[in-house]
Amino acid sequence: MPTKIEWTDETWNPITGCEKISPGCANCYAEAMAKRLAGRFGYPADEPFRTTFHPDRLEIPLHWRKPRRIFVCSMSDFFGAPLDWMCEILRVIEKCPQHTFMILTKRHGGLSMFNHVCGWPEELDNIWIGVSVENQARADERIPVLLDTPAAVRFVSCEPLLGPIDLDPYIECPCCTYGDTAPPRTLPCLCGELIDWVIVGGESGPNARPMHPDWARSIRDQCQAASVPFFFKQWGEWVPCCMVEDETQHPQKMLEGTIMSRVGKKVAGKLLDGRTWDEYPKTRR
Repeated sequence: MPTKIEWTDETWNPITGCEKISPGCANCYAEAMAKRLAGRFGYPADEPFRTTFHPDRLEIPLHWRKPRRIFVCSMSDFFGAPLDWMCEILRVIEKCPQHTFMILTKRHGGLSMFNHVCGWPEELDNIWIGVSVENQARADERIPVLLDTPAAVRFVSCEPLLGPIDLDPYIECPCCTYGDTAPPRTLPCLCGELIDWVIVGGESGPNARPMHPDWARSIRDQCQAASVPFFFKQWGEWVPCCMVEDETQHPQKMLEGTIMSRVGKKVAGKLLDGRTWDEYPKTRR
């Protein structure tokens, strides 16, 4: 179905429901939506966010003729589902080469298992795989598994961004950057095994946590230095007070020396240093 998620065209949810596994899950938008829809549209009345398979939704992409970017399981986590469910979804993806299917996960364990136990279809030109990371600890445990995954595009979503993240080890190949002066441990060349795209966004919703502007700027600068496409999705509920005309009219919070004002997602918008960042990657195949 059409979506307001800025970096995709459609969402496709043959699986819904999930379990929280890290700080980024605390204010899950999908859980809140499932609770509102409890007892309707396939969401169980008793446990609306219970992991649920919807076979009746499997063939939806087959009816979309115009090529689209499709976020798979935006209301769940693909790699937290049983293997047979994943395989059924992949069979549909193989039948739709005109579309781009974007799979985003926090479950690096499930991704690793799928990589080594099940394997991927031979043709992966239309499958983008990403991991969601909210801080450095999650980046360091999830991204290495992503880099071991065959995909047309490997991407990282830093949303909600809850702390600074150093992505340099995952987006820049030292042996190509520094040549013969690169430390021996960086060899062999990592080109082709790095991150292709980075998304950054602040948190929205009633209990949203603020994102420090320096965290977003740092990731942008890292991406620019490594020529990696950068997509700034949103500020979320909070912006630096310097972006607000009358800061006294809004709730405020101090975050690492910066006063943040809660203005709401719509007002906050998606301008970072006065411009939008809507860069997309090229597929490696």
